[in-house]
Amino acid sequence: MAPKGKKVAPAPAATKKAAAPAKQTNPLYEKRTKNFGLGGQPPPKADLHRFVKWPKYVRLQRQKRVLSMRLKVPPVINQFMTKTLDKNQAETMFKLLLKYRPEDKKQKTERLRGEAEARVAGKEVEKKKPIVVKFGINHITTLIETGKAQMVCIAHDVDPLELVVWLPALCKKMGVPYCIIKCKARLGAIVHKKTATALAITAVKNEDQREFAKLAESFKATYNDGARVNWGGHILGPKSQHKHQKRERAVARELAQRAAV
Repeated sequence: MAPKGKKVAPAPAATKKAAAPAKQTNPLYEKRTKNFGLGGQPPPKADLHRFVKWPKYVRLQRQKRVLSMRLKVPPVINQFMTKTLDKNQAETMFKLLLKYRPEDKKQKTERLRGEAEARVAGKEVEKKKPIVVKFGINHITTLIETGKAQMVCIAHDVDPLELVVWLPALCKKMGVPYCIIKCKARLGAIVHKKTATALAITAVKNEDQREFAKLAESFKATYNDGARVNWGGHILGPKSQHKHQKRERAVARELAQRAAV
């Protein structure tokens, strides 16, 4: 306490801090703060890919793909997933197939009309059997069994796969070169259809013999006489892989501790 009769000195006045210099703003540009609340500005664009509700067919094909990776896949089925033709060979094969496309409805109508007109005019119509690609799973099976098919192309994405899963074994048994090509729609486009499970070549023209022989030799080496296809699938997801790695590290740590004792 201060002694009696003496006044206490007043507290010093609070010193005011020097104000920061104001930022110079351009009067041409007015600051407009955005309000992202209800009834305000639309929110900024963000990647909402994960929140999209995809169509059922997309979800099914993705689930099927994941399931085929997780489960063990037998060699007979695994060859359709892992042993397809590479891009260059497939391109060469399609160039050859396009030369032997069967006629479509319009071409057939024109041919029949031309034949009819020739008959009316009293001319003799020459009919030659055209060399074309054969399609239809039953027809192709008959051609292979009778030894008429010289090469077979099988689609890799036939659903259900049981329709063609036995075809490679039949081709091997009968000594027919075969290949597995991606996309049944590409095979279908050759024969004017939406899709085709398989195509067969029974004959080629003389100018294409050399190219055909090269392809046949390549397919025989890769598919008919190639290495045995192993089991596929059994690829764990990221979470399961991390769990296994964590467990392995714990086991290794325990073994190291036992060895140290």
